[in-house]
Amino acid sequence: MDTVTREFPDTRHTATTVPSNATETLWRAEDGHRIRTIMWAPPEGGIRGSILFMPGRGDFYEKYLETFEHWRLQGWQVSAADWRGQAGSGRLGTDKTTGHVEDFATWTKDLAQYWDHWRETTPGPHVIAGHSMGGHLVLRAVAEGRVKPNAMILSAPMLGFLPESVPLGVSASLAAIMRRIGDPRRPAWKVSEKPGTQLETRIKLLTHDEDRYADEAKWIEQRPVLKMGPGSWGWLTAAINSIKYLESPGTLEAIEVPSFIFGTSADLLVGFRAIERAASRIPGADFLPFGKEARHEILREIDPVRQRALGGIDDFLDRHFPV
Repeated sequence: MDTVTREFPDTRHTATTVPSNATETLWRAEDGHRIRTIMWAPPEGGIRGSILFMPGRGDFYEKYLETFEHWRLQGWQVSAADWRGQAGSGRLGTDKTTGHVEDFATWTKDLAQYWDHWRETTPGPHVIAGHSMGGHLVLRAVAEGRVKPNAMILSAPMLGFLPESVPLGVSASLAAIMRRIGDPRRPAWKVSEKPGTQLETRIKLLTHDEDRYADEAKWIEQRPVLKMGPGSWGWLTAAINSIKYLESPGTLEAIEVPSFIFGTSADLLVGFRAIERAASRIPGADFLPFGKEARHEILREIDPVRQRALGGIDDFLDRHFPV
Protein backbone atom coordinates (compact mmCIF):
# COMPACT_ATOMS: atom_id res chain seq x y z
CA MET A 1 0.00 0.00 0.00
CA ASP A 2 1.13 3.56 -0.64
CA THR A 3 1.02 6.42 1.85
CA VAL A 4 0.56 10.14 1.42
CA THR A 5 3.52 12.53 1.62
CA ARG A 6 4.02 13.83 5.16
CA GLU A 7 6.36 16.11 7.04
CA PHE A 8 8.37 14.33 9.75
CA PRO A 9 9.72 16.58 12.51
CA ASP A 10 13.13 15.71 13.95
CA THR A 11 12.70 13.47 17.01
CA ARG A 12 16.31 12.32 17.49
CA HIS A 13 16.74 14.53 20.56
CA THR A 14 14.28 12.26 22.42
CA ALA A 15 16.10 8.99 21.69
CA THR A 16 18.33 8.89 24.77
CA THR A 17 16.49 11.01 27.34
CA VAL A 18 13.22 10.51 29.19
CA PRO A 19 11.63 13.97 29.51
CA SER A 20 10.86 15.32 32.95
CA ASN A 21 7.12 15.38 32.21
CA ALA A 22 7.03 11.66 31.41
CA THR A 23 6.10 9.31 34.25
CA GLU A 24 7.79 5.96 34.96
CA THR A 25 6.08 3.75 37.50
CA LEU A 26 5.89 0.17 38.82
CA TRP A 27 2.43 -1.29 38.35
CA ARG A 28 1.47 -4.35 40.42
CA ALA A 29 -0.16 -7.34 38.76
CA GLU A 30 -2.77 -9.32 40.69
CA ASP A 31 -0.09 -11.66 42.09
CA GLY A 32 2.01 -8.71 43.26
CA HIS A 33 4.65 -8.86 40.51
CA ARG A 34 5.88 -5.40 39.61
CA ILE A 35 5.72 -4.34 35.97
CA ARG A 36 7.66 -1.25 34.84
CA THR A 37 5.63 1.24 32.80
CA ILE A 38 6.00 4.67 31.26
CA MET A 39 3.48 7.38 30.43
CA TRP A 40 5.18 9.51 27.77
CA ALA A 41 5.01 13.30 27.82
CA PRO A 42 1.44 14.50 27.10
CA PRO A 43 0.51 15.99 23.71
CA GLU A 44 0.16 19.73 23.44
CA GLY A 45 -3.43 20.86 23.13
CA GLY A 46 -6.20 18.29 22.86
CA ILE A 47 -5.56 14.56 23.08
CA ARG A 48 -7.04 12.57 20.19
CA GLY A 49 -6.67 9.19 21.97
CA SER A 50 -4.15 6.86 23.58
CA ILE A 51 -1.63 4.29 22.32
CA LEU A 52 -0.15 1.46 24.42
CA PHE A 53 3.11 0.07 22.98
CA MET A 54 4.55 -3.34 23.93
CA PRO A 55 8.19 -4.14 22.98
CA GLY A 56 9.75 -7.40 21.79
CA ARG A 57 11.70 -10.25 23.39
CA GLY A 58 14.74 -9.01 25.26
CA ASP A 59 13.57 -5.50 24.44
CA PHE A 60 12.86 -2.40 26.52
CA TYR A 61 10.67 0.59 25.86
CA GLU A 62 13.57 3.08 25.88
CA LYS A 63 14.47 1.91 22.37
CA TYR A 64 11.23 3.39 21.03
CA LEU A 65 11.18 6.85 22.60
CA GLU A 66 11.55 8.47 19.17
CA THR A 67 8.41 6.69 18.01
CA PHE A 68 6.58 7.76 21.17
CA GLU A 69 7.52 11.36 20.46
CA HIS A 70 6.31 11.06 16.87
CA TRP A 71 2.92 9.80 18.07
CA ARG A 72 2.80 12.53 20.75
CA LEU A 73 3.25 15.14 18.03
CA GLN A 74 0.31 13.55 16.22
CA GLY A 75 -1.83 14.16 19.33
CA TRP A 76 -1.66 10.74 20.99
CA GLN A 77 -1.06 10.01 24.66
CA VAL A 78 1.50 7.20 24.57
CA SER A 79 2.26 4.57 27.19
CA ALA A 80 4.45 1.47 27.25
CA ALA A 81 5.35 -1.38 29.59
CA ASP A 82 7.98 -4.09 29.92
CA TRP A 83 6.95 -7.72 29.88
CA ARG A 84 7.21 -9.61 33.16
CA GLY A 85 10.72 -11.05 33.37
CA GLN A 86 12.30 -8.47 31.06
CA ALA A 87 14.11 -5.14 31.41
CA GLY A 88 12.85 -3.39 34.56
CA SER A 89 10.14 -5.96 35.34
CA GLY A 90 12.26 -8.56 37.14
CA ARG A 91 13.46 -11.96 35.92
CA LEU A 92 11.79 -15.38 35.72
CA GLY A 93 14.92 -17.44 35.14
CA THR A 94 17.97 -18.33 37.22
CA ASP A 95 20.22 -15.47 36.07
CA LYS A 96 20.05 -11.77 35.25
CA THR A 97 20.00 -11.99 31.45
CA THR A 98 18.21 -15.12 30.18
CA GLY A 99 14.67 -14.46 29.01
CA HIS A 100 12.40 -17.17 30.42
CA VAL A 101 8.69 -17.84 30.67
CA GLU A 102 6.76 -21.07 31.21
CA ASP A 103 3.75 -20.12 29.11
CA PHE A 104 2.91 -17.08 26.97
CA ALA A 105 -0.46 -17.07 28.75
CA THR A 106 1.41 -15.53 31.69
CA TRP A 107 2.10 -12.50 29.53
CA THR A 108 -1.33 -12.20 27.94
CA LYS A 109 -2.86 -12.36 31.43
CA ASP A 110 -0.57 -9.53 32.57
CA LEU A 111 -1.41 -7.54 29.47
CA ALA A 112 -5.14 -7.99 30.00
CA GLN A 113 -4.88 -6.77 33.60
CA TYR A 114 -2.75 -3.78 32.70
CA TRP A 115 -4.96 -2.98 29.70
CA ASP A 116 -8.03 -2.71 31.93
CA HIS A 117 -6.17 -0.37 34.30
CA TRP A 118 -4.67 1.68 31.47
CA ARG A 119 -7.94 2.02 29.55
CA GLU A 120 -9.68 3.37 32.64
CA THR A 121 -7.01 6.03 33.19
CA THR A 122 -6.43 7.27 29.62
CA PRO A 123 -8.68 8.95 27.04
CA GLY A 124 -10.03 6.92 24.11
CA PRO A 125 -10.02 5.75 21.45
CA HIS A 126 -7.54 3.15 22.70
CA VAL A 127 -4.96 1.70 20.32
CA ILE A 128 -2.56 -1.14 21.11
CA ALA A 129 0.76 -1.65 19.30
CA GLY A 130 3.46 -4.29 19.59
CA HIS A 131 6.82 -5.13 18.06
CA SER A 132 8.13 -8.66 17.35
CA MET A 133 7.26 -10.87 20.36
CA GLY A 134 5.24 -7.92 21.64
CA GLY A 135 3.30 -7.97 18.37
CA HIS A 136 2.68 -11.69 18.77
CA LEU A 137 1.39 -11.24 22.30
CA VAL A 138 -0.80 -8.27 21.37
CA LEU A 139 -2.32 -10.31 18.55
CA ARG A 140 -2.86 -13.31 20.83
CA ALA A 141 -4.47 -11.19 23.55
CA VAL A 142 -6.83 -9.68 20.97
CA ALA A 143 -7.60 -13.10 19.44
CA GLU A 144 -8.37 -14.48 22.91
CA GLY A 145 -10.68 -11.54 23.65
CA ARG A 146 -8.57 -10.56 26.67
CA VAL A 147 -7.87 -7.13 25.17
CA LYS A 148 -10.45 -5.23 23.12
CA PRO A 149 -8.81 -2.18 21.53
CA ASN A 150 -10.26 0.23 19.00
CA ALA A 151 -7.32 -0.55 16.69
CA MET A 152 -4.17 -2.71 16.59
CA ILE A 153 -0.69 -2.06 15.13
CA LEU A 154 1.81 -4.91 14.68
CA SER A 155 5.47 -4.27 13.81
CA ALA A 156 7.29 -7.35 12.44
CA PRO A 157 5.25 -9.63 14.71
CA MET A 158 6.88 -12.92 15.74
CA LEU A 159 4.47 -15.33 14.06
CA GLY A 160 6.97 -17.81 12.66
CA PHE A 161 10.62 -18.79 13.00
CA LEU A 162 13.37 -19.24 10.44
CA PRO A 163 13.89 -21.24 8.36
CA GLU A 164 10.20 -21.25 7.52
CA SER A 165 10.68 -24.43 5.50
CA VAL A 166 10.97 -26.40 8.77
CA PRO A 167 7.47 -27.58 9.81
CA LEU A 168 6.30 -26.10 13.11
CA GLY A 169 5.65 -29.60 14.47
CA VAL A 170 9.30 -30.57 13.98
CA SER A 171 10.49 -27.45 15.81
CA ALA A 172 8.01 -28.12 18.61
CA SER A 173 9.23 -31.70 19.08
CA LEU A 174 12.91 -30.71 19.19
CA ALA A 175 12.27 -27.86 21.63
CA ALA A 176 10.19 -30.13 23.88
CA ILE A 177 13.01 -32.69 24.00
CA MET A 178 15.58 -30.05 24.93
CA ARG A 179 13.24 -28.65 27.56
CA ARG A 180 12.87 -32.08 29.21
CA ILE A 181 16.53 -33.08 29.29
CA GLY A 182 17.65 -30.13 31.42
CA ASP A 183 16.54 -27.06 33.28
CA PRO A 184 14.03 -25.29 30.96
CA ARG A 185 15.32 -21.97 32.33
CA ARG A 186 18.77 -22.47 30.76
CA PRO A 187 19.64 -20.47 27.63
CA ALA A 188 18.60 -22.03 24.32
CA TRP A 189 21.53 -20.34 22.52
CA LYS A 190 24.63 -18.40 23.51
CA VAL A 191 24.34 -14.69 22.64
CA SER A 192 22.33 -12.15 20.65
CA GLU A 193 18.80 -12.62 19.31
CA LYS A 194 19.59 -15.61 17.11
CA PRO A 195 21.63 -18.83 17.47
CA GLY A 196 24.99 -18.58 15.74
CA THR A 197 25.08 -14.78 15.64
CA GLN A 198 28.13 -12.98 17.04
CA LEU A 199 27.65 -9.75 18.99
CA GLU A 200 29.83 -7.81 16.55
CA THR A 201 27.45 -8.66 13.67
CA ARG A 202 24.22 -8.31 15.65
CA ILE A 203 23.36 -5.00 13.98
CA LYS A 204 22.79 -6.89 10.72
CA LEU A 205 19.76 -8.55 12.33
CA LEU A 206 18.16 -5.35 13.53
CA THR A 207 18.75 -2.13 11.57
CA HIS A 208 20.83 -0.31 8.96
CA ASP A 209 20.99 2.77 11.22
CA GLU A 210 24.22 2.71 13.23
CA ASP A 211 23.27 5.66 15.45
CA ARG A 212 19.92 4.18 16.48
CA TYR A 213 21.59 0.82 17.05
CA ALA A 214 24.14 2.53 19.33
CA ASP A 215 21.32 4.10 21.38
CA GLU A 216 20.55 0.66 22.82
CA ALA A 217 24.03 0.31 24.32
CA LYS A 218 23.82 3.82 25.76
CA TRP A 219 20.60 2.96 27.56
CA ILE A 220 22.06 -0.28 28.97
CA GLU A 221 25.06 1.68 30.23
CA GLN A 222 22.72 4.16 31.95
CA ARG A 223 20.34 1.47 33.20
CA PRO A 224 22.14 -1.91 33.53
CA VAL A 225 18.93 -3.68 34.54
CA LEU A 226 17.82 -3.43 30.91
CA LYS A 227 20.45 -5.90 29.68
CA MET A 228 18.97 -9.13 28.32
CA GLY A 229 20.46 -12.14 26.56
CA PRO A 230 19.08 -15.20 24.78
CA GLY A 231 15.77 -16.89 25.46
CA SER A 232 15.48 -20.09 27.46
CA TRP A 233 14.38 -23.52 26.24
CA GLY A 234 11.19 -22.92 28.21
CA TRP A 235 10.64 -19.65 26.33
CA LEU A 236 11.25 -21.33 22.97
CA THR A 237 8.77 -24.13 23.70
CA ALA A 238 6.18 -21.62 24.92
CA ALA A 239 6.72 -19.47 21.82
CA ILE A 240 6.16 -22.39 19.44
CA ASN A 241 3.01 -23.45 21.30
CA SER A 242 1.67 -19.90 21.12
CA ILE A 243 2.42 -19.70 17.39
CA LYS A 244 0.52 -22.98 16.93
CA TYR A 245 -2.46 -21.42 18.69
CA LEU A 246 -2.48 -18.43 16.34
CA GLU A 247 -2.11 -20.74 13.33
CA SER A 248 -5.24 -22.69 14.29
CA PRO A 249 -8.09 -22.24 11.76
CA GLY A 250 -10.61 -19.55 12.63
CA THR A 251 -8.51 -17.86 15.31
CA LEU A 252 -7.38 -14.81 13.35
CA GLU A 253 -10.39 -14.86 11.03
CA ALA A 254 -12.62 -13.98 14.01
CA ILE A 255 -10.76 -10.74 14.82
CA GLU A 256 -12.90 -7.66 14.24
CA VAL A 257 -10.36 -5.01 15.27
CA PRO A 258 -9.01 -2.58 12.61
CA SER A 259 -5.42 -3.75 12.12
CA PHE A 260 -2.24 -2.34 10.57
CA ILE A 261 0.61 -4.84 10.08
CA PHE A 262 4.07 -4.36 8.59
CA GLY A 263 7.15 -6.51 8.17
CA THR A 264 10.16 -7.08 5.93
CA SER A 265 11.00 -9.94 3.60
CA ALA A 266 14.66 -9.41 4.61
CA ASP A 267 13.91 -10.25 8.26
CA LEU A 268 16.49 -12.64 9.73
CA LEU A 269 14.66 -13.15 13.03
CA VAL A 270 10.98 -13.81 12.29
CA GLY A 271 9.18 -15.42 9.38
CA PHE A 272 7.88 -12.92 6.84
CA ARG A 273 5.61 -15.44 5.12
CA ALA A 274 3.90 -16.09 8.46
CA ILE A 275 3.29 -12.34 8.81
CA GLU A 276 1.83 -12.23 5.29
CA ARG A 277 -0.47 -15.15 6.07
CA ALA A 278 -1.67 -13.54 9.28
CA ALA A 279 -2.39 -10.24 7.53
CA SER A 280 -4.46 -12.06 4.91
CA ARG A 281 -6.44 -13.93 7.59
CA ILE A 282 -7.43 -10.90 9.69
CA PRO A 283 -10.52 -9.37 8.07
CA GLY A 284 -9.79 -5.97 6.53
CA ALA A 285 -6.20 -5.77 7.84
CA ASP A 286 -3.87 -3.23 6.20
CA PHE A 287 -0.47 -4.72 5.30
CA LEU A 288 2.67 -2.72 4.49
CA PRO A 289 5.57 -4.88 3.22
CA PHE A 290 9.22 -3.89 3.15
CA GLY A 291 12.16 -5.55 1.38
CA LYS A 292 15.95 -5.53 1.64
CA GLU A 293 15.91 -1.86 2.64
CA ALA A 294 14.61 -2.86 6.09
CA ARG A 295 15.79 -5.14 8.86
CA HIS A 296 13.78 -6.42 11.81
CA GLU A 297 13.51 -3.21 13.85
CA ILE A 298 11.69 -1.17 11.21
CA LEU A 299 10.76 1.58 13.68
CA ARG A 300 14.50 2.02 14.41
CA GLU A 301 15.63 1.97 10.79
CA ILE A 302 17.18 4.69 8.65
CA ASP A 303 14.85 7.65 8.16
CA PRO A 304 13.38 6.77 4.71
CA VAL A 305 12.33 3.31 5.95
CA ARG A 306 11.20 4.42 9.38
CA GLN A 307 9.22 7.33 7.97
CA ARG A 308 7.45 5.07 5.49
CA ALA A 309 6.33 2.86 8.38
CA LEU A 310 5.28 5.81 10.54
CA GLY A 311 3.48 7.40 7.58
CA GLY A 312 1.55 4.19 7.04
CA ILE A 313 0.57 4.08 10.70
CA ASP A 314 -0.45 7.74 10.64
CA ASP A 315 -2.62 7.20 7.55
CA PHE A 316 -4.25 4.18 9.16
CA LEU A 317 -5.02 6.08 12.37
CA ASP A 318 -6.26 9.14 10.47
CA ARG A 319 -8.70 7.01 8.49
CA HIS A 320 -10.15 5.33 11.54
CA PHE A 321 -9.86 8.22 14.00
CA PRO A 322 -9.93 11.51 12.07
CA VAL A 323 -8.47 14.50 13.86
